[in-house]
Amino acid sequence: MELFADYTLRMVALGSAMLGIVSGVLGCFAVLRRQALLGDAMSHAALPGIVVAFMLTGQRDPLILMLGAAGSAWLAALLLMSVTRTTRVKEDSSLALILAVFFGTGLVLLSWLQQRPDAAQAGLRSFLFGQAAAMVARDVQVMVALGVPTLLVVALFWKQFKVLTFDPEYAASLGLPVRGLSVLLTSLIIVAIVLGLQTVGVVLMSAMLVAPAAAARQWTDRLGVMIVLAGCFGASAGVVGALISATARGLATGPTIVLCLGALTLVSFLFAPNRGLIWRATRKMQLQV
Repeated sequence: MELFADYTLRMVALGSAMLGIVSGVLGCFAVLRRQALLGDAMSHAALPGIVVAFMLTGQRDPLILMLGAAGSAWLAALLLMSVTRTTRVKEDSSLALILAVFFGTGLVLLSWLQQRPDAAQAGLRSFLFGQAAAMVARDVQVMVALGVPTLLVVALFWKQFKVLTFDPEYAASLGLPVRGLSVLLTSLIIVAIVLGLQTVGVVLMSAMLVAPAAAARQWTDRLGVMIVLAGCFGASAGVVGALISATARGLATGPTIVLCLGALTLVSFLFAPNRGLIWRATRKMQLQV
């Protein structure tokens, strides 16, 4: 309780928990649709949008930078869909190409911007790996203002997203706008990525999407339970990572949160009933006896 009395730690914990919930929920759809690499590509593609937004406005307002990141990631998603649909290039190759081009462009723009004599651009490089310790109340408010409506949209389109995830052909036979729903779901994933830019950065954001969902998948076969577990795993890792970073000197918050997620995922892979490696080995030994 004394730790949470600290303003900085309180803001970091709240922001990380919000990020964990949103990314955990949306990561479930990405993992189940076998689009885990989509989050990696979109997070890297957000970097040039951050730099361009600063170049156009000259401000480091979190909302402006998030809008720039969202625009860049959305452009990358449109290019991915276009390349996959109109060429013979497969989706995994398109993802790798778009990731490299957008991330390389962002690094070039960032390097050029860092050479400017004014100090206004200082700190933009922190978006590579995140800088959660610099989070203030306004940043948390922006995350809540974007994260809560995102979760509400998921709840509103729950049935449609569920059918789309498990059987898109059946969804099309029901007359559902499959392409429109896919675009909407991709847009929500982009929102989750944008929320995590300041906390874990563009490099580690893919772990926030994939790890909670992968861990939750080991414990259940029901989508609703999986989403609740993934949100809880993401929020828990965010708060615990913030606490560890605050109590240990020199530990960056973003990577610590990702390591906590990795530990949760490892525990799930080992000890989850039915799917856990130790559980399966125990069952196999019992059957042999």
